[in-house]
Amino acid sequence: MKWRLQEGRGEAVYQIGVEDNGMLVGLTEEDMRASLKTLHRMAEKVGADITVLREREVDYDSDVPRRIAEVLIRKVPDDQQFLDLRVAVLGNVDSGKSTLLGVLTQGELDNGRGRARLNLFRHLHEIQTGRTSSISFEILGFNSKGEVVNYSESRTAEEICESASKMITFIDLAGHHKYLKTTIFGLTSYCPDFAMLVVSANTGIAGTTREHLGLAMALKVPIFIVVSKVDLCTRATVERTVRQLERVLKQPGCNKVPLVVGSTDDAVTAAQQFAQSPSITPIFTLSSVTGESLDLLKVFFNIIPPLSNSKEQEELMQQLTEFQVDEIYTVPEVGTVVGGTLYSGICREGEQLVVGPTDSGQFHKLTVGSIQRNRSACRVLRAGQAATLALGDFDRSLLRKGMVMVSPEMDPTICWLFEAEIVLLFHAKTFHKGFQVTVHVGNVRQTAIVVAVHGKVKLRTGEKAVVRFRFIKHPEYLKATMPRSLHSKSLSCFLCFVCVFVLILSSFFTP
Repeated sequence: MKWRLQEGRGEAVYQIGVEDNGMLVGLTEEDMRASLKTLHRMAEKVGADITVLREREVDYDSDVPRRIAEVLIRKVPDDQQFLDLRVAVLGNVDSGKSTLLGVLTQGELDNGRGRARLNLFRHLHEIQTGRTSSISFEILGFNSKGEVVNYSESRTAEEICESASKMITFIDLAGHHKYLKTTIFGLTSYCPDFAMLVVSANTGIAGTTREHLGLAMALKVPIFIVVSKVDLCTRATVERTVRQLERVLKQPGCNKVPLVVGSTDDAVTAAQQFAQSPSITPIFTLSSVTGESLDLLKVFFNIIPPLSNSKEQEELMQQLTEFQVDEIYTVPEVGTVVGGTLYSGICREGEQLVVGPTDSGQFHKLTVGSIQRNRSACRVLRAGQAATLALGDFDRSLLRKGMVMVSPEMDPTICWLFEAEIVLLFHAKTFHKGFQVTVHVGNVRQTAIVVAVHGKVKLRTGEKAVVRFRFIKHPEYLKATMPRSLHSKSLSCFLCFVCVFVLILSSFFTP
């Protein structure tokens, strides 16, 4: 059990009454009680809690009824670092993304007029229009017994972090087409483990829904779908929307296997199969006003395991420190604060790092002050975790989004030119030398010019080629390889211009 919990980064699922070869033999009621009692005693020894996820009877050659059970074992890891999963929330404008997150994290149903989403908005115009234009973060916790921990019982994020053994961090992204660049930045920069595509039941697949689905698939982010606002429609309308989604998912470009979740048993199965197979796509139908099927989504979040195991995490932590800068703030009495994700290594308070590159290609020395994860203090930051770092009186004018903070031992190099193999997904005209595009590589977002298209003069929709690009404003820090636990997102970048999406799949060239 210790090994299973370590491999699962604090949680594991046991199947009782199942042979090693997968045969469902089941146990009698007396044997089942004895097995659960033994499992409970084992869990107590390692400081974990057990939760029975589901039980069912099986047909076996016996006169005595036999049952099988699935049990979730969860504990707070020895280093007191709760399991943290990041979920990007995608979907068309007015599909109910922010409202759903407000209901999940606040613990109160919506009033049908958007009250639940008000706590998520960051700007006045978002409150006035009801449309998200920036990237915001919300958290939902689960304790060792699988119970929900949110703001309904905890006043602050720090209290939620103290009570939770597992944390779901939602990245609320914009749905409107004019904020598409912000959505792409959120997907490439914040390295989500999963993506939740929200579709309104009454409008179906509309607006940017297809674009968001394509972005998640191109970046190889496992995706599941939530059909919201079922309280506004008849059952026939909801079923029509689900069938529409199933048709799109089964198309040759997607090759997904839709799995409609209608019960707790389905939710448990969906969580397990979703993590094991990238082709499985669970579909939930729920309402943020009536709360219909909302518990099924919570069961799914409670059980879904991390994509990386402890061995991969250890390998990342043994590498040199590399922290990408996604946000920059100035906090009174604290000074300059940067937010982002630690790609590799370990970052501690008081650590000496270098940040850059500047417009002239230089890297400046700095000292990390305090560290916060999910708005609560943290002394040590590990690879794959997102946090904010206080830099004290470091000059904010020297910082910009897209920079990296790395260990001085890494001897970072700058990049003006890079090459990549691209696939032109759609463009009304032709793609050729001299084109200016916005390049998204991880947290880097900058305009670049096409210097050369190798082997071809022009590219049309659906064609592939190796293209050389040159940044226009300033050099960037790029790498040809990135850790698998971050889904190799720095190997994927998007070139965005009017009605054009180009996916870069291969490595970079740094002169």
